[in-house]
Amino acid sequence: MASSHSSSPVPQSNSSDAFFKKEMDATKRFRPVQSLPDVCPKEPTGDPNNLCDSPSLVVDQHRWTIYHSKVNLPAALNDPRLAKRESDFFTKTWGVDFVDTEVTPSFYLPQITKEHFALYQQEIGPREKVHERCKNICTPKDTFERTLLHTHDKSRTDLEQVPKIFMKPDFALEDSLTFNAVLPWSHFSTAGGKGNRDAASSKLLQEKLSHYLDIVEVNIAHQISLRSEAFFHAMTSQHELQDYLRKTSQAVKLLREKIAKIDKVMCEGSLRVLRLSLTRNNCIKAYNKLKLMATVHQTQPTVQLLLSTSEFVGALDLIATTQEVLQQELQGIHSFRHLGSQLCELEKLIDKMMIAEFSTYARNDLNRPLEDDCQILEEERLVSLVFGLLKQRKLNFYEIYGDEMIVTAKNIIKQHVVNTVSQMEGIDTEVVVKLADQMRMMNFPQWFDLLKNIFSKFSIFLKRIKATLNTIRSVVFLVLDKNQKTRDLEETLQKSSAKESTVDTEVAYLTHEGMFISDAFSDGDLPPIVADTTSQRNPSPSSEPCSSDSVSEPECTTDSSSSKEQTSSSITPGGVEMMIGDDMKLTDLELVRLANNIQELLYNASDICHDRSVKFLMARAKDGFLEKLNSSEFVALSRLMEDFILDTEHICGRKSMSLRGALQSQANRFVNRFHEERKTKLSLLLDNERWKQAEVPAEFQDLVDSVSDGRISLPEKKSAATEERKPTEFLIVEGQKYATVGTVLLLIRIILEYCQCVDNIPSIATDMLTRLSDLLKYFNSRSCQLVLGAGALQVVGLKTITTKNLALSSRCLQLIVHYIPIIRAHFEARLQPKQFSMLRHFDHITKDYHDHIAEISAKLVAIMDSLFDKLLSKYEVKAPVPSACFRNICKQMAKMHEAIYDLLPEEQTQMLFLRINASYKLHLKRQLAHLNVVNDGGPLNGLVTSDVAFYTGNLQALKGLNNLDLNMAEIWEQKR
Repeated sequence: MASSHSSSPVPQSNSSDAFFKKEMDATKRFRPVQSLPDVCPKEPTGDPNNLCDSPSLVVDQHRWTIYHSKVNLPAALNDPRLAKRESDFFTKTWGVDFVDTEVTPSFYLPQITKEHFALYQQEIGPREKVHERCKNICTPKDTFERTLLHTHDKSRTDLEQVPKIFMKPDFALEDSLTFNAVLPWSHFSTAGGKGNRDAASSKLLQEKLSHYLDIVEVNIAHQISLRSEAFFHAMTSQHELQDYLRKTSQAVKLLREKIAKIDKVMCEGSLRVLRLSLTRNNCIKAYNKLKLMATVHQTQPTVQLLLSTSEFVGALDLIATTQEVLQQELQGIHSFRHLGSQLCELEKLIDKMMIAEFSTYARNDLNRPLEDDCQILEEERLVSLVFGLLKQRKLNFYEIYGDEMIVTAKNIIKQHVVNTVSQMEGIDTEVVVKLADQMRMMNFPQWFDLLKNIFSKFSIFLKRIKATLNTIRSVVFLVLDKNQKTRDLEETLQKSSAKESTVDTEVAYLTHEGMFISDAFSDGDLPPIVADTTSQRNPSPSSEPCSSDSVSEPECTTDSSSSKEQTSSSITPGGVEMMIGDDMKLTDLELVRLANNIQELLYNASDICHDRSVKFLMARAKDGFLEKLNSSEFVALSRLMEDFILDTEHICGRKSMSLRGALQSQANRFVNRFHEERKTKLSLLLDNERWKQAEVPAEFQDLVDSVSDGRISLPEKKSAATEERKPTEFLIVEGQKYATVGTVLLLIRIILEYCQCVDNIPSIATDMLTRLSDLLKYFNSRSCQLVLGAGALQVVGLKTITTKNLALSSRCLQLIVHYIPIIRAHFEARLQPKQFSMLRHFDHITKDYHDHIAEISAKLVAIMDSLFDKLLSKYEVKAPVPSACFRNICKQMAKMHEAIYDLLPEEQTQMLFLRINASYKLHLKRQLAHLNVVNDGGPLNGLVTSDVAFYTGNLQALKGLNNLDLNMAEIWEQKR
């Protein structure tokens, strides 16, 4: 029984395949299939090829094989959980109720009925009959099977006597319930009077358990007897197996001795060399690692040293390199576990220091004395600061510079006002406390000089800002250019790596075929790409590890591709060289946006200067000071402001509208006051004008002569000798004489002042055009009221409006009309093309003036017409000849000629007298028709002809009318 528990089951050779089929399938997933050894190996014959494929003691000593399986033989032959042996052995795993479990019919399988087997029964029926017939003819088989079955049934019947509790898989006497069920305590009670009965019960229980044991042993012996043949065969083959194992052990021992000798002779020395080489390399790596740790340990003192000299970029590079080394080379070093966080805090501190340093730099740069030079203050420091801020992605640093610009612009004006006021003796700063009030106490020259000085300082201020911002923008553009070059280099490397991979594939193929690269390529035939790649991969001539003497060389130090950044040298416009690394993690869009913001900051600087200038201007104009300036002062102020505006546009490259708008606003006020003053002056002149011919001073003649030269400008004052020239009777304009009144002479000067003001202040051209048009219209309408409307009788006190007054007024209007095209051309040259429509005002004024001149001529004709009507209505054809009527008419005609001849040109005089003569002929013809005097050669006709001849002779005798065609034949009625 003891041996049965320790022995392994040995199956028969004829059933080994079926027995191990499941085990072979299970091992197939893990290792290649190997043939399992036979239970009874063949006799060893000395031929190694005939040895069975048994497990190797060396190879399989740590691997589980079928020979490691051990099981209790009775337990294998008897399932104590089942009462019936015919039950399937799967119940051991799947439960007692496995056989009785009903299987749910599948929905996918059809219901099978007897009809499905009808055809099969028809075919198999005859065969079954033949089989039965043959079975009756053949002799019965051996009764061994029947006897075995009978014995099996008997064994089962005996085993059924054993209680089920002994067959349970969880049978354990340690369990109190199980123990009480097997050995009831009632059988061992020692109570009085029942001792003999309890002893008998205990004995009966012992016998019962012994009977159960005998039944089990008998069944086990029976089972062993059934397999006795295989058992004894296994025992006999055990000796053969031991002989085989002994020989195998001797062979293994011999093999191990040979392997030990080979190991000692051929491998031990080489392995020792390799081991020492590996140890040496590890020591070198450890030494280099310690050196790197020592270097990293010095990071914080080095950063502090760099920060003391404001080397922010170097400190940031050192921190970034150290961080990468900590993450890659020294990751997991316990002593550096806090260094990373310390470096991060130090980097944040550097960010604050850089911002504070940049703010200090901006303050120092903008507040230094405003000299003529525009040199950049500490350009290297500026470049370093900007580069560090870009490295840390502090892209809003330019806002600090913008804030400093605003403060500095305020201080510039304030400082200059204080300096100017302190140098003036007439201002008591103790009484007048406010700076603006002190400034308002300055006169125009003082204030003008102050404004001029402020503008000059602002120009220098903007030039400095431009130089500084250009340097900052150059740094940004250099970084942008470096990014572009980096992308181009990466694209080139990608293309070259593609070619390199092709060559590497060829080299690998040659090596795989058993050739060496030196055999495939001669010294001169190695492709250039391979040579470059080889030189990059093997920078040192030999591929062996570095010797101990070269440990300190740079080649043997631990290199990190990420910590050693590639840098390129770039030079700023100021000549400052700086190194740009590859760690600038800024996109092109961010850099372009930053460059645009910096350029916009320059535009803002111009706007700031203009805004401060406007506030300074408005502070002085608060009491109406600018509106009280005369023309020359305002023109000087306007030119100064225009020059400053142009300077800022040239420096900054963009127009700022605030100062220009303020100038335009003041110019509009100036234009209004300028126009009102001159209009009032003209009104006073017209109200006091007596419409008599005035002498022309020499200065007015010079003024007209300057306009005749093609330029409209007020001439400079002449010397005293020149001013002693006597005035002339007429104004000579382009060879024509113009008799004029004093008001028109002053009006011409006023008109030229308008034109001159447009030249000095081009921005007010449109306003001046409108105001000048209004002035010319006012003169035309007012002169018409005074002369034609006889307003001068009440205003000036004239007794009557004479023909001389009318002719003089007409000639004055003609003089103004002469200058209107010149004025138009002057304004046209100074207007924008879109403003040319305003020139139509001059066309309307010209038409109004011509209409006025025509009305004056018609008035002169009307005067004579009324005289003719009065005289000729009383005309009678009788002697004496010439008649009194014609004598009066000739007398009045002579007076008319005398009044207008010196005032009007000869052509106009002739045209006027032709119109008067036509009126005379009309009235005479009407009177002759009334008197029934016809051209019949009679006495009456002769008298009329004599009077007409007298009239004609007197009229043609007047100066300038001798060639006048009077055509007196029209006075007679034409015969039909």
